[in-house]
Amino acid sequence: MTGNIRIGKTPGLAMALAPLLLTVSLLMVQFFVFNDFTPHIPLACGIIICALFARIKGVSWQQMEASMLEVIKLGVPAILILLAVGMVIGSWILSGTVPTLIYYGIELVSPGLFLVATSLISALVSLAIGTSWGTIGTLGLALMGIGQGLGIPVHLTAGALVSGAFFGDKMSPLSDTTNLTPAVCETDLWSHIRGMMATTIPAMTIALALYAWLGMSYADSVTDTNSIAVLRSTLASSFTLSWITLIPPVMVIGMAVARLPPFPSIFAGAAAGGIIALTLQGSDLHTVVSVMQNGYESQTGNAAMDQLLSNGGVMSMAWVVTLTLFALSFTGMLEAYGTIDAIMKYMSKLTRGRFSLVLTSSATTASVGVVVGDVYTTLVLPGRLLRGQYQKMGYSTTTLSRSIEDNGTLLSPLIPWNMGGAFVASTIGVPTLLYAPFAFACWLSPLIGLFWALIGRFIPEAEPSIAPSTAPPSASQPSPA
Repeated sequence: MTGNIRIGKTPGLAMALAPLLLTVSLLMVQFFVFNDFTPHIPLACGIIICALFARIKGVSWQQMEASMLEVIKLGVPAILILLAVGMVIGSWILSGTVPTLIYYGIELVSPGLFLVATSLISALVSLAIGTSWGTIGTLGLALMGIGQGLGIPVHLTAGALVSGAFFGDKMSPLSDTTNLTPAVCETDLWSHIRGMMATTIPAMTIALALYAWLGMSYADSVTDTNSIAVLRSTLASSFTLSWITLIPPVMVIGMAVARLPPFPSIFAGAAAGGIIALTLQGSDLHTVVSVMQNGYESQTGNAAMDQLLSNGGVMSMAWVVTLTLFALSFTGMLEAYGTIDAIMKYMSKLTRGRFSLVLTSSATTASVGVVVGDVYTTLVLPGRLLRGQYQKMGYSTTTLSRSIEDNGTLLSPLIPWNMGGAFVASTIGVPTLLYAPFAFACWLSPLIGLFWALIGRFIPEAEPSIAPSTAPPSASQPSPA
């Protein structure tokens, strides 16, 4: 485990897995018996289960608490960024940034290029607001309707939508998963995003080419111009649309390229959005502050558009922040009991080289996503399990964080009982297994990651300042910081 807390002898693998499996059972009951994809309380119960096992083993509550706080401390920067993200989303809607992206994105829609446009539009919006779920549950519904009007099969539209939305989510500095993953892997946000480009950009490029090829069959379809015109006119009448509204995202991207710290960069983006709302949209200062706190409430009269634009605010992040705290606490308690050490000792036998290391990362993350079904635990647990192994073998943990996002964030909408798959299927009304084969970017990205590992490309070594460990972490030896 991390830090200087000693927990004595590591339990055997079977006993080490017991509290984890009991918690997974509670999650399964919550998901499949109660049909409720809110994992907070099962994870809270998992913390208590781990505490009972640890107490029987002789670990004091003070040691357990210290272990939890140590892991939570790693997630605090990500939590602060998420709160700033809430402000950004609200201010970027109020300033007209998000409406401008939607307005000009929808203009790209034509029958032959509809699938390409759907993927690009959903990617742009998800990149701008940092949420695949929000994109799919709002703009995605409108695109699904337009696709049906053009006679395009729903599974193709859904696949293009999911590819774009989760691509944008994964690559957005405003995304909760994109902030949490590097935090638990102990790397920085911008390095994490740069590292993901090696798999995500090729995957999305191939996906767009496939959508263009599939779309050729529908090039002669009649465009549903009425639906498109209604959406665009609603935006034009509700906001002042201008290139000026694109300044905040361009500014944040520029700060990312300059490698400035993410929290002040994102906060500056929120402030820039607020200034544009004051000067261009005619908002007053109280409205700007209120929207940053409580989110934007859209009243355009268009139900789909109002659902999309009623978003953002610090308070909108409460669900994610509390779940993040529970997931980090649960992982910290597993470390206190010795579950992490026991699994790492077993995994160290499987990772003898570069390819086996990345393959183990991918398989572990995908397995947690399949078994647990909770996106946040899927991101946190493999990061804590394998970070030390990457450092021991001299590889940068950006490869680990990329592998976790490839197999956690992107595969979640392709697993029917995962939070991601269940949400998408229930929202757009298309079964997960029907659209999954056509969500090309989601399953191509993990495969490309394995290919790079096989040939030894885009697998950077650790920075010289991070000295690789000479031995795997154990109960009596702290893992590398």
